[in-house]
Amino acid sequence: MRLALHRHPDSHCDAVTGIEVDVARPGASNLVLHYFVTGKIGALRIPQATVPMRGDELWRHTCFEAFIQAQPSAGYCEINLAPSLRWAAYRFSGYRSEMIIANELDAPRFETASGSICYDLKASLDLNRMPGLASSAPWRLGLSAVIEEASGRISYWALKHPAGKPDFHHSDCFGHEIAPAS
Repeated sequence: MRLALHRHPDSHCDAVTGIEVDVARPGASNLVLHYFVTGKIGALRIPQATVPMRGDELWRHTCFEAFIQAQPSAGYCEINLAPSLRWAAYRFSGYRSEMIIANELDAPRFETASGSICYDLKASLDLNRMPGLASSAPWRLGLSAVIEEASGRISYWALKHPAGKPDFHHSDCFGHEIAPAS
């Protein structure tokens, strides 16, 4: 299913005309996220792809994010996916509480493509060993992106935004439910 991300009303971005995400759950513990950015791609800071490796604070620059929660748990995990192919995974027991690096997650399988008007990043995730994400349960997803323009200006995009400043961890951002594969 393809979903549109919306720019936070307090952030601005001249280069991007839209961001969409294709979401699939091809296996009970698998998630495939395919982010599509359209606009003036040359006006964005998109680092060169390298070897996939863990990294921290990826959200400070262009980064695609997924927040995943199995109901009825208050806990969730956060996945960060950068165009450099650096990635990160964290677990939280509740809203922004008790953050733990999720060492259970192996490196995503990445595919990227870039042109003058479209950039896309596809990540395939095996979440089988992630505590709290039961493979038999539906998952609530919060999908988002941080976009950095060449000027250094940052914009924030999500399925939904809570009132106030951008906050992808807020439960209002978990705007899509995906059932287990049948």
